[in-house]
Amino acid sequence: MDGIRLQKYLVLAGAAPSRRKAEDLIRAGRVTVNGAVAGLGARVRPGDEVRVGGRKAVPPERRVVLALYKPKGYETTRTSRSGAPTVYELLPELPGLHPVGRLDRDSEGLLLFTNDGALTQRLTHPRYGVKKVYRVWSRKGTPPPDLLRKLERGLVLKSGVRVQALKARPKEGGAVITLTEGKKREVRYMMAAIGYPVERLLRVKMGPIRLGGQKPGSWRELEEAELKALDRAAFGDPEKEGSGARSRSKR
Repeated sequence: MDGIRLQKYLVLAGAAPSRRKAEDLIRAGRVTVNGAVAGLGARVRPGDEVRVGGRKAVPPERRVVLALYKPKGYETTRTSRSGAPTVYELLPELPGLHPVGRLDRDSEGLLLFTNDGALTQRLTHPRYGVKKVYRVWSRKGTPPPDLLRKLERGLVLKSGVRVQALKARPKEGGAVITLTEGKKREVRYMMAAIGYPVERLLRVKMGPIRLGGQKPGSWRELEEAELKALDRAAFGDPEKEGSGARSRSKR
């Protein structure tokens, strides 16, 4: 049978960050192929027209990955319900462009955007262990090492959710926290749990990509060396057999 599964096509087109999310769109009846509502078993063949919510979904001819310095006060969404400015007001209009994870409105720092749904899935799923590094400041100052070690050992919040830092070290006025997953407001909850509520939160690194000297509100397209490093972090080393890495030679 020729063509590719519709779920895979939607991920490649940037219409869904994962196959599971693509299946949700299909089940909801939001996906059509050549004008007909598609089912989960549908396949896409050359020349087929796929639409999601009426909008045409087409895999990009060129993969794009942008690094944005998200300022405080901006929401990681395309349309704000609160009237706050959104990150898309800072970015160029590119088909399929979506955020790799999120930062809440009060947080700032490095936020990646891409039109590559498979890359997004790998960078955000806890299974793949891609590190995110946050610099935090607290009005109470710098937590003592013994409290930060509690974060590394893991603790259970009042909500019953267990959180754990891969690494937590003191830094003047606060700490540097490294995670391999990013539950909503996780760093803030962690710091509050040890009695050092966050005053300012800045993500400084995601995988091998650093915020560096970017200014708030600025964006840049990743360089080729950065893209290769990001692919290694997400998919493994393509030179190692059995790594599961995929080739980017045609991208």
